[in-house]
Amino acid sequence: MKNIVIAAGYATRLGELTKNFPKPLLKIGDNTILGRMLDDIDGIADIDEHIIITNHKFAHIFEDWAKGLKNKKPITIVDDGTETNDTRLGAVCDLLFAMEKLNIDDDMLVVAADNLLFFSFQEFTDFAKAKQTSCIMCHEQPSIEKLQRTGVIVVDDQMRVLNMEEKPLEPKSHWAVPPFYIYMKKDLELVRHAVENGCGKDAPGNLAHYMVEHTTMHAWPMSAGRFDIGSLDTYYEAVERFGKK
Repeated sequence: MKNIVIAAGYATRLGELTKNFPKPLLKIGDNTILGRMLDDIDGIADIDEHIIITNHKFAHIFEDWAKGLKNKKPITIVDDGTETNDTRLGAVCDLLFAMEKLNIDDDMLVVAADNLLFFSFQEFTDFAKAKQTSCIMCHEQPSIEKLQRTGVIVVDDQMRVLNMEEKPLEPKSHWAVPPFYIYMKKDLELVRHAVENGCGKDAPGNLAHYMVEHTTMHAWPMSAGRFDIGSLDTYYEAVERFGKK
């Protein structure tokens, strides 16, 4: 299984802090946001490589950072060639770019690079292995306002995904979808042709939505929480709350 990290955004909401530096490599204590995630994923036996897809502006920074790591699994940095937020490919197209460039033909764990997680991805990969289907994560979100700003799924009693909507005005459940996915090798042809068949390009949830409509997917309820770093305020809050642990 390949661990594919989507890290080609420009984090414009963090202003000067990320004007010339990638958000995933911002420090939280003595580690980086992405480093904390990789420390967990690197211990999963099924993972044999970390692939980080970024943009041309930040690729050299990721390459220098990766040289100093002591991970068990190799790290490959993929440069998508873009240099500005206006010319970005979008998360789905970045994934497709990496798949084509590296001829990926394996199960894929696909993750966003700007979250602190309080559980192990091992639980997620074990769930997918048991179900033998592509999978997404989910968590209960009581706030209707927050559900209206994310992907929302409906599941059956076996956690098979029956329906997914992006930013619904009237959410059909309280199951929200964070940006973490497993796409099985058997579904990669669907992934490769998703955009040409109408899948949205930007948010990674667009691909999950497309896949729910074209193959069997299950949802794993997160066993603990996460902290999404999407603004200057949340970054400084993360440093204060978690940087000293």
